[in-house]
Amino acid sequence: MRIVTAIVTFALLAGPAFAQTAPMQKYGDPDPEKSRNEIEAEKQAERAYKRSLSNVPNASGPVDPWGNVRGGETQKAAAKPAPVKRSKPATAPN
Repeated sequence: MRIVTAIVTFALLAGPAFAQTAPMQKYGDPDPEKSRNEIEAEKQAERAYKRSLSNVPNASGPVDPWGNVRGGETQKAAAKPAPVKRSKPATAPN
């Protein structure tokens, strides 16, 4: 009897939890139609995004945030020496 009670209790508790999951769009299903409010909200979000991009100042050259740590003079990378050209041996090693 305890087993039956446990199974019934589990079923009663699992039902509402399963009902709370949001329906998901399956692969190959067409996109759901958007309401006028959703379309208008997307347009407003796009306008706000473009407005925020216009507020970003243009970069005026390369910026080195670690410049004060390195010192006043930046060191350039040392040039790599040209590779030594090796001649081929007269016979192939076996």
